[in-house]
Amino acid sequence: MFFASDNGGPVHPAIMAALAAANEGDAMAYGDDALTARAIDALRRVFEAPEAEIFLLPSGTAANALALATLAEPFQTIYATPDAHVINHECNAPEFYTGGAKLTPVAADAGKMRPEALSQALDPARFHSEHDGAPGALSLTNLTELGTLYTPGEIATLARIAHGAGLPVHLDGARLANALAATGASPAEMTWKAGIDALSFGATKNGAMGAEAVILFDPARARELAFRRMRAGQLLSKHRYLAAQIIAYLQDGLWLDLARAANARTARLANGLREIGTVEITPAPEGNILFARFPRALHQHLLAAGAEYHVMDGDPTEGAPEDLLTARLVCSWSTTTHSIGQFLQKLRRRPA
Repeated sequence: MFFASDNGGPVHPAIMAALAAANEGDAMAYGDDALTARAIDALRRVFEAPEAEIFLLPSGTAANALALATLAEPFQTIYATPDAHVINHECNAPEFYTGGAKLTPVAADAGKMRPEALSQALDPARFHSEHDGAPGALSLTNLTELGTLYTPGEIATLARIAHGAGLPVHLDGARLANALAATGASPAEMTWKAGIDALSFGATKNGAMGAEAVILFDPARARELAFRRMRAGQLLSKHRYLAAQIIAYLQDGLWLDLARAANARTARLANGLREIGTVEITPAPEGNILFARFPRALHQHLLAAGAEYHVMDGDPTEGAPEDLLTARLVCSWSTTTHSIGQFLQKLRRRPA
């Protein structure tokens, strides 16, 4: 009954096999190997972006921070939602790697930035001189941290506002596969065709051991990112192991199949929770993350029975039994219907 994070899921066997195959023999280091060239070519084909420049990285935090450092100057501001991973969960890495750019939250509904709030934040009347700093970049996340998603049209609306103010747009795509699987949009439609300039492409949460990429749809920025990646200690010498994961991940649409499985398991879990009168789901899950509120006594019962998940707004061990607390429940490609059934059964057989 593991619902703590899709980061906790196992590596998919096809990706593990690709790693084993990459381990045979020797290869040039630092990305000068045949597998890296194949991985870059595969990403360009998937995104219909033959001119894109692509940089493989071992972590999503590194991808976000280095992408934003390439887009924004130290004296500028990066705009994101209050729940964005870059604001809340990356230990100021974007600020560090940009050399001090400020991260400013923009109002959102259910995790999705409000266009009118972005327009207000970028109103030229707010910036009078160098004392105010300057707008630098917009960072969006799809899926959002609240499990909701942007459609390509919604991204395009926000990107037009940002581009109208002269800002490039970054997309944190740690769970991009889940958003694509849910909408049926193509990778190109969800990214550069909607106005995204730089993408942090995630694989780790969806079956890889540890592989991410920054995709720059504007190749003019590539030289800077190459130096930033090296300076940050993020250019792996044994680069082929990142590349092997990406190749297997994309092969025959595996990445979207895994995301569909995770989304389907989440929908199954949500349907089961809705049948239990004491559980409230908000917002409605659109990918592989859901939030459910129920009394502390039920949290204690589930956790004691071996369920693993995060409680977001209180200590489940101390306080009134009737207090409502929010569970964050995440399904991965490997989440089984059996574990979902166990979880729901334990919840139905709650103590009186």
